[in-house]
Amino acid sequence: MTQESQLTRFGLFDARVPRYTSYPTAPHFAPGVDAARFVDWVQSIPAGSRISLYLHVPFCRRLCWFCACRTQGTTSDEPVRAYAATLRAEIALLRRHLAPGITLSRLHWGGGTPTLLSADLMRDLADTILAAVPLGAGAEFSVEIDPNEIDAPRLDALSAAGMNRASIGVQDFDPEIQKAIGREQGYDLTRRVADMIRDRGIRSLNADILYGLPHQSRARIANSVQKLLTLSPDRVALYGYAHVPWMSRRQQMIPSDAMPTPEERLDLFETAQQLFTWDGYQEIGIDHFARPQDGLAIAARTGRLRRNFQGYTDDTAPVLIGLGASSISRFPQGYAQNASGTADHTRAIRAGHFSTHRGHVFAGEDLLRARIIEALMSDFRVSRAELLARFATTADRLDTLFRSAADAFPGMVDVTPDGLAIPPGSRPLTRMIARAFDAYDQSRAQHSAAI
Repeated sequence: MTQESQLTRFGLFDARVPRYTSYPTAPHFAPGVDAARFVDWVQSIPAGSRISLYLHVPFCRRLCWFCACRTQGTTSDEPVRAYAATLRAEIALLRRHLAPGITLSRLHWGGGTPTLLSADLMRDLADTILAAVPLGAGAEFSVEIDPNEIDAPRLDALSAAGMNRASIGVQDFDPEIQKAIGREQGYDLTRRVADMIRDRGIRSLNADILYGLPHQSRARIANSVQKLLTLSPDRVALYGYAHVPWMSRRQQMIPSDAMPTPEERLDLFETAQQLFTWDGYQEIGIDHFARPQDGLAIAARTGRLRRNFQGYTDDTAPVLIGLGASSISRFPQGYAQNASGTADHTRAIRAGHFSTHRGHVFAGEDLLRARIIEALMSDFRVSRAELLARFATTADRLDTLFRSAADAFPGMVDVTPDGLAIPPGSRPLTRMIARAFDAYDQSRAQHSAAI
């Protein structure tokens, strides 16, 4: 039996499953987590701890059709300046509840397009954040950069504020594909921005590229990957485009009849995968690649790779606080999400309280199952000894969980005295195998394709 026929047998080309950047996943968050509980969780962070912050800027100058993120278009700076004032007020509110001596392990600005902020707004926000929670030793400050929306003054402001990692969205360099997804961004422009970033001493560069786009072929994705490799990014995220026009209305602009089949999507992924590994990149989890000296690659080799809402990370801070509309925070106690709309979020902050409106309090086997899923998504294996040491479980209970997954995917997972592992030939099924450990009802959630 060929690999493709085996994958077909287990439903890879038809399944829709979570990406498992959290467990439980966001569709299972509920209104039980409010601003008061969020404050309790913030106040429980021990003095002197290291935490991470994510700052969400939901604005874009133009809305790319492929994107399903929660964003809104704006042609003027007025709503952006008003939102930045709300962020500064939110940071000041957070500062009042934090214990002394807390520092940052990671600071990430995402969106949307955080680089549509003017240079003065960037400086003001960075100063406000770092006055509240300074960068700790070895901290990473990363920003998502749109090459169409950046210039020298803004890069100077970010560099002066301490940005030491930049992330560039590429998607694809083919002009026909760019036109079909509403994201026109030439190679020369992207190359120039990458050079501008490095000219300022920022040596760590990430890039995102998509497979499964309309009109994409093996030759076209190979050409785009080869162009991307000339930029020498330190790490690359190779994401599968999630075509969900019933959820994201702007995706209705994309011609559905030009979309590759699920089988072709797998071929596109494997074509790009080969090119990255041939160029010396180390595979990281299911969809990332990194230079061997990059922190992500080191974390993968040493068992410290983790997964959060930005994908794979080497950040081991136990708390991630999300700032801005729709942002999600993770605490040892559970998840908390801000109001999704900018108006609702702003109204809450102006009233002097956080906009937390839903989330999840960990209970039962949540943390055990979360770790199993994270380990499979990160390392393709889970250690029985680690689970027994960290969680209130038994060997018999783990045997039951592992055997259930093995029975659901006969011949595709290995159960041994050490734990459970996904062999290389089965790794396209990783998200589906992870779902076998998900205790929540997935029938009503509208997730992306498994490949």
